[in-house]
Amino acid sequence: MAQAGARHILVESEALCEELKARISGGEDFAEVAKQHSTCPSSRKGGDLGEFGPGQMVKEFDAVVFSAPLNEVQGPVKTQFGYHLLEVTSRTD
Repeated sequence: MAQAGARHILVESEALCEELKARISGGEDFAEVAKQHSTCPSSRKGGDLGEFGPGQMVKEFDAVVFSAPLNEVQGPVKTQFGYHLLEVTSRTD
């Protein structure tokens, strides 16, 4: 079964999500931005969600995590929880 590793940043607004994406693109560290801004408990680990399989996360998450290129920040991705920046760190088929 496919497995993926990812980290994310969860915020309440699309505008903040876009701002944080620009800061990361400009050279800021993803993990530090996650620690400072993400509302998810994973923020303590720099947004690291560990490894998971298809169906273990909400469908909007799965769609990105199991198709996006590795180590590129994706988003904003809107889910029932808010707006996410996602980075796929590993994936096996």
